Amino acid sequence: MPHHVAHAASAGLAMPYRDDAAVLVLDGRGESASHLAGVYRDGHLRPLYAQRLPHSLGLLYEDLTRHLGFQHSSDEYKVMALAPYGEPRHLPLLRDLVRANGDGGFTVEPIAWSALAKPRAAGGEVTAEHADLAASVQARLEEVILDLARWTYEAAGGPRVLAMAGGTALNCVANARLAARGPFERVWVQPAAGDAGTALGAALHVARAAGQRPEPMPGADLGRGWSDAEIEAELRRAALPFTRPDSIAAEAARVLAGNGVVAWFQGRGEYGPRALGHRSLLAHPGDRATTRRMNDVKGREQFRPLAPMVRAERAAEVFEGVLPSPYMLFVHTVRPQWRERIPAVVHVDGTARVQTVDSREEPLVARMLAEFERLTGLPVVVNTSLNTAGRPMVDTPREAMEIFGSAPVDLLAIGPYAVRRAEAFR
Repeated sequence: MPHHVAHAASAGLAMPYRDDAAVLVLDGRGESASHLAGVYRDGHLRPLYAQRLPHSLGLLYEDLTRHLGFQHSSDEYKVMALAPYGEPRHLPLLRDLVRANGDGGFTVEPIAWSALAKPRAAGGEVTAEHADLAASVQARLEEVILDLARWTYEAAGGPRVLAMAGGTALNCVANARLAARGPFERVWVQPAAGDAGTALGAALHVARAAGQRPEPMPGADLGRGWSDAEIEAELRRAALPFTRPDSIAAEAARVLAGNGVVAWFQGRGEYGPRALGHRSLLAHPGDRATTRRMNDVKGREQFRPLAPMVRAERAAEVFEGVLPSPYMLFVHTVRPQWRERIPAVVHVDGTARVQTVDSREEPLVARMLAEFERLTGLPVVVNTSLNTAGRPMVDTPREAMEIFGSAPVDLLAIGPYAVRRAEAFR
């Protein structure tokens, strides 16, 4: 199974639209290529162009990540978060060195990074020149992706939908610009767009080749889950005092309204890198100090923003951009009248990476959000992944209890059970 064909199938065969669709795969490398443009017709892929190595937008971003002192093939999202603090003053040079070719492919010339900004050691100071370089590369990435998408649209015959996958498709800033300025009516990004998604894509591709018609992806909660009885057994094994409130959603909302931090462990785990209301740390968005507090809890850099979750029916009042946005794969502009009301989720450029919550698909999270709004007047809650720095997202009840014990979390909402810090650690 070719790497980029698996990526393409993970998006083109999993998307919620039954139309023919263009597909665009962008990542670091896969066999001898770094990109695939194609079109799905009746569930079958017709490739249109594949960019051969060494030219790679994903490797370009990896190189930048390494130069800025972050872990390449892992911390590219930190570079994306840093970019709004800078000015794209190197953009003219990068337009010469990184460019679409007009035939579906692109060229990435060697870049002398040290001539643009001093290399940063891991853990070193992040300076304005580092932010400017991040801003410049991010801006050029967005422009080239737009050029590639426009070519793909024409070559594919002008389909309504673009499906995207590959690690570069996790760049939610570029995705938002493509959705706003590109030729497609809808842009759909597979939530496990990185290499984890190729397992899904390979299965879908083989199933379609065998004559089956895969169903649309029902959601990102495709991981492991535990019954109430199994969770209760784990709590008893750990000798943690717990209660079973009438509504765990209402109990979490009450703690959040009092400016507490909630570890939220509900249902099956998320497939992909985003916490989407199943393995989340939740907090109050109205306190400006929440950003520093949550970044301290998680051991994150302070320039990194926090994300909001909001019920789908309330989203358009607060945010502008691609809606609905259930997988947190686009950035949105926070409407000016809301920025002072929810400062903890507003990035330095006035944007936020939004997750919308549909009450039909996520009724428990929706009830928590509705109750929080009733108590505070705010329809938004801070949502970040349930983990600490350098560790994967929590998967099991035992891991959830470990993070509850090691981090300053006020409430562990695990299944229908509530574990309160004040009672567990007297």
